[in-house]
Amino acid sequence: MKYNSIGEVSAKFNIPESALRYYEKKGLLPLIERDDAGRRLFSERQIGLLQAVVCLKNTHMPIKSIRQYMEWIVEGDATLKHRLDMMKAHKQRILDKIAMLTEYLPTIDEKIERYIKQNEEEERP
Repeated sequence: MKYNSIGEVSAKFNIPESALRYYEKKGLLPLIERDDAGRRLFSERQIGLLQAVVCLKNTHMPIKSIRQYMEWIVEGDATLKHRLDMMKAHKQRILDKIAMLTEYLPTIDEKIERYIKQNEEEERP
């Protein structure tokens, strides 16, 4: 099995090594293997889990929820329903946020247009 070092994974995801250590400490990266010197080794499975962590974190899922999700992954297929329910709820929160942001975007566009016009008027002699 091919393993990646923490430095390789850090570079691949553009995440500081300290963040990867923090994720492991908080239970977001379970089952990290280590070599004889104690260095973290990331398998392809671990990299896949990290992709999920990054996705969930970047879509504003709380750390506590991500930890719970990872615990359910480790527990196996008996938790599929829990994971499905969690992902459906998270998706709905994201869709609600997108709808809210989309609703406010025209107001921001109006302000930008107003400021462009005001700026152009001030620049005229």
